[in-house]
Amino acid sequence: MANTYEKNKTASHFPEKGPIDEKTGKEILLSIKDIDITFGKGADAVKAVQDASFDIYKGETFSLVGESGSGKTTIGRAVIRVNPLAKGEIDYKGVRISGKIPRSLDREVIRNVQMVFQDPAACLNERATVDYIVSEGLYNFHLFKDEADRVQKVENMINEVGLLPEHLTRYPHEFSGGQRQRVGLARAMVMEPELVVADEPISALDVSIRAQVLNLMNKFKKEKGVTYLFIAHDLSIVRFISDRIGVIYKGHIVEVADSEELFNFPLHPYTRSLISAIPLPDPKLEKRKKLLTYDASQHDYSTDKPTMVDIGHNHFVYGNKKEIEEYKKIREAGVPVKSITIMTDEELANQKTTVGDATIDEDILKNTPIHDTGALWLSVLSFFLPVLGLIMMFIFKKKHYARNYRKVKSGTVAGFIFIGALIVLFLLALLYALK
Repeated sequence: MANTYEKNKTASHFPEKGPIDEKTGKEILLSIKDIDITFGKGADAVKAVQDASFDIYKGETFSLVGESGSGKTTIGRAVIRVNPLAKGEIDYKGVRISGKIPRSLDREVIRNVQMVFQDPAACLNERATVDYIVSEGLYNFHLFKDEADRVQKVENMINEVGLLPEHLTRYPHEFSGGQRQRVGLARAMVMEPELVVADEPISALDVSIRAQVLNLMNKFKKEKGVTYLFIAHDLSIVRFISDRIGVIYKGHIVEVADSEELFNFPLHPYTRSLISAIPLPDPKLEKRKKLLTYDASQHDYSTDKPTMVDIGHNHFVYGNKKEIEEYKKIREAGVPVKSITIMTDEELANQKTTVGDATIDEDILKNTPIHDTGALWLSVLSFFLPVLGLIMMFIFKKKHYARNYRKVKSGTVAGFIFIGALIVLFLLALLYALK
């Protein structure tokens, strides 16, 4: 997604306002353009993010969604200048903040961009009181007139996140997970940031507490005009809080659109697979739901290379020319794309799942015995006694002990290969001795 504004890459301070996107007329607060993030060097290098591009408008919640290991947190940490870029750039209000920048600009990034972490226990100093934890940023940037002003700011923020002033003298281990996350949110919001990177801030919390934290974040968005980069893997939560959503798969941004646009017209197959995995509140319907499994090999990018293309409606999709044409046809038809399919009784009855060499019903898999643990000792025993392993394979297959079956099979096969190698060596040695 190329931006049409002129970027000031040499500024030592941020301007009052960011550039305006000519297509939407909105102020662009953060722009991520064609970034690569690599860990390691040489042959051991791993490219965690590749050619990722998207803009975040001021005052919106932009959610980055994908499975574990897709690069969501890596991008979030790059925004706060923790992860360096191998390629591309990150601009804040039109000023480049990636790479080497002036110290004054670096301090402004710390002041204006805050992060709320996933684990509320690990990100808080256990030896510090809540008062010091929340006040640390105020101390570092001297954002108070005197001690009374500091205390007032901290108490006001603690009240806003739903805690009490007496909590300020306590330590993090004295709080529940939800209360700790509120402390983490207070620590970020007391700095009055313009952008908050929220790295799965509710994934470690109970369901009832999640709603409270999300409502709290929405409150700050409305009252203080805070912009969020919300990192998550749960699309049902993301739909509730987001203005726009970006979907990431193995370091590639595959789709970006407004929240309702994405749910009504999920065009990329990976996006549809994520939506199909959203749990349904009715257990009977959930049992009948057909999951869409994404297979990256379905794309043929050998000659026709993929790019990120705006297909209209502020909807960006990653694909080659052939795929983009198909996506455009689907979108212009205006018929919502159905990602969640409920199976009929006949389809449910015929549904099978393959485990090892055995094909069994899914209902049997759900009732797998508790002793089907796939213990390592089964592989070891089968390796040294492969004949016994064959017998155990037959029993486990018949009783649908899927994990045990796999372990015994691997040990048995390895055992027979080892015995076969010994026999071959013995015969070679015997032939050599007879000469």
